[in-house]
Amino acid sequence: MAPAATPDAATAVPDFDSRVSVVVAVKDEADNIAPLIEEIHAALDGVAEFEVVYVDDGSTDATPARLAEAQRRFARLRVLRHRRACGQSTALATGIRAARHPWIATLDGDRQNDPADILALLARLAPGQRAPRLALIAGWRTTRHDSAVRKLSSRIANAVRGGLLGDRTPDTGCGLKVFPREVFLRLPFFDHMHRFLPALFLREGLEIASVPVRHRPRVAGRSKYGIANRLWVGLVDLLGVLWLQRRMKLPETLS
Repeated sequence: MAPAATPDAATAVPDFDSRVSVVVAVKDEADNIAPLIEEIHAALDGVAEFEVVYVDDGSTDATPARLAEAQRRFARLRVLRHRRACGQSTALATGIRAARHPWIATLDGDRQNDPADILALLARLAPGQRAPRLALIAGWRTTRHDSAVRKLSSRIANAVRGGLLGDRTPDTGCGLKVFPREVFLRLPFFDHMHRFLPALFLREGLEIASVPVRHRPRVAGRSKYGIANRLWVGLVDLLGVLWLQRRMKLPETLS
């Protein structure tokens, strides 16, 4: 009798049970803190069991004070702070490691992502509808409200990245994403990895999906990204992810 195939580690994606940790990494976003936290609560209250985890990545403005004020208002808000800036990927990883719920929702702290769109991503995880290997739901900003430089750098980066990695994601730079915490924690970590999550999830033998979401103009604060720290650094990271892809082997265990 032939041995039966058993599910490999890549298929171990937990069912969605409405427990979500919303993780937001911020640096010098003082004027965006309270409005965004209010919007997150308005979107998820009564819909999901959730917490909000903010990671202050070494801000030098009034961000720490605004977060302290928000903590006095919102019992679900938890705040962690890096002594010095370590970058967005490291800040997100800090928040995800500290998260208490099995599913993670991330969004940018500049209020350009609409927290109400988290529900559109969660809808793809409905019991009985999600494919067994579907593990990452990514936002897709179909209409961008950014500077010409930022839109151009994103367009080039998406084209180059998608062509080399085949990650089947039209907008990997969108901060809105939903995924299982346990899967993220087993991924190889490196700086800027948050922009390569679709490729890294595919590398694990998992499936991804993109959902159209809104994108809003920035009304406070300043962008931390441009061609110098988005495109050129990203090309180096892209080669590293390509190396990781080519050295991954997914075993099929037989019993």
